[in-house]
Amino acid sequence: MSTSYCHVLQRVTPHPVDTLKLAIPLTAGAERRMSAVESPATGDIIGYVPSCTAEDLELAASRARIAQQRWATVPLPERRRIFLRYHDLVLQEQELLLDLLQLETGKARRHALEEVLDVAIVSRYYALRLERYLKPKRRRGALPLLTKTVEYHHPVGLVGIISPWNYPLSLAVSDALPALMAGNAVILKPDSQTPFIALMAVRLLEQAGLPADLFQVVPGSGRELGGPLISNSDFLCFTGSTATGRTVAAQAGHALIKCSLELGGKNPVLVLDDADIERTVEGLVRGCFTNAGQLCVSFERLYVQSGIYDCFMSAFVERVKGLNLGHRFDYKPEIGSLISSEQLNTVQEHLQDALDKGAVLLAGGKHRPDIGPYFFEPTLITNVTEAMTLCREETFGPLVSVYRFERIDQALEWANDSSYGLNAAVWTRNAGRGEQLSRQIQCGTVNVNEAYAAAWASVDAPLGGMKDSGLSRRHGREGILKYTESRNVATQRLVPVGPLSGMSVTSYARIMTTALHLIRRIPGLG
Repeated sequence: MSTSYCHVLQRVTPHPVDTLKLAIPLTAGAERRMSAVESPATGDIIGYVPSCTAEDLELAASRARIAQQRWATVPLPERRRIFLRYHDLVLQEQELLLDLLQLETGKARRHALEEVLDVAIVSRYYALRLERYLKPKRRRGALPLLTKTVEYHHPVGLVGIISPWNYPLSLAVSDALPALMAGNAVILKPDSQTPFIALMAVRLLEQAGLPADLFQVVPGSGRELGGPLISNSDFLCFTGSTATGRTVAAQAGHALIKCSLELGGKNPVLVLDDADIERTVEGLVRGCFTNAGQLCVSFERLYVQSGIYDCFMSAFVERVKGLNLGHRFDYKPEIGSLISSEQLNTVQEHLQDALDKGAVLLAGGKHRPDIGPYFFEPTLITNVTEAMTLCREETFGPLVSVYRFERIDQALEWANDSSYGLNAAVWTRNAGRGEQLSRQIQCGTVNVNEAYAAAWASVDAPLGGMKDSGLSRRHGREGILKYTESRNVATQRLVPVGPLSGMSVTSYARIMTTALHLIRRIPGLG
């Protein structure tokens, strides 16, 4: 197949994001639609990228597999140096990355910063622990002293990643980093609304020393590229809605490849009557409205105990009404834009449905086109019932339902009464009590006196969802070993695992039974 590279030269304005030369692998001779990339905060078009075809994706996969064969032989210390350099480059170029993130997503700069920090943290974490996780390990053999057993971890080959628009740097690159460090190649299909930040992230990786072609980016339609991506991959990582996740999991199952899915959430938070009001209010501003509520782990259900309800809600409503909405390339705005008209429509429809059915508006509730086309005020409502769409469905926007509760067991029952189980939080002055309650909440992560950052940034611990919120885990040991195939190599010495030549099976059974009784009683051998 004849090939060529299309170099997309795009000047991104209006801030100090200079001309970016972005390489996308394209097969020769095919006509492609050029997709416009809109800045949600202003509605302006900031650039165009070609929509890749299935043939383009196959070309990218072929190039990546060739590069992976060489990469798998690179010693772990050399890989470590590349990703530590990447850590430094990400921090060095953070202003450029922040500008581009804001342009593509419309989010506030303080929320874009979380993505940059996350990528640096994950890169450093796995780079410093590569050898601990990936080096061959001696395991206890079948027969003490006679069986040598070693566990090896080999890369799966080519990891496919489908990343969303809401955290287009973090959820693309932070999943790719451990896959690459484990010796794999990566092929990424970013959301069509946010391709530039992924391309910039790969450029920085190559500047850090990552071999060319090892990390491929194929912008385009998920409907057209999703199937070919799965069929060309050896592992699939997907972040997105639960509905789409079911389809992805079915396709991965048909291809007999493993997959990792982080899906939707309808996340609860419990505010107990001994909570520190000021600290809780500030924590829940972040927990509910970071990235305008377009965060998988943000809270849409707020349960407040009666003893503190009136005092807390007075402070929280006042704080929410005073939040600064805006689009500036500094840290002043507290809330940015929604991503699109589709997301705006969902928020408005969920809110109007609730109000029509008896919900009471406490704060916000207005579209703000005076700021930008998709800005919407942070919104609090109460008197929510099962008849309302937002009671159980994820809104994925700055719309939060507030409930009063009397008893802790009642709040726990409500918190767990959901098909989702991604993130939760408990706010209380009694940390021990909070930890005890957190163990009863059916979510993959639960924060005590924090919204989500404490659990998310604890990258040594696994992170993921329960129930309809996903499969598998990112972070920690699981977050890198999932991208490997384990191999058990056992060498038997001196005598076989079985009867010796001329020994009867009856004698062998008697000897093995005696041996097992002895092993059971010898410390360190059981």
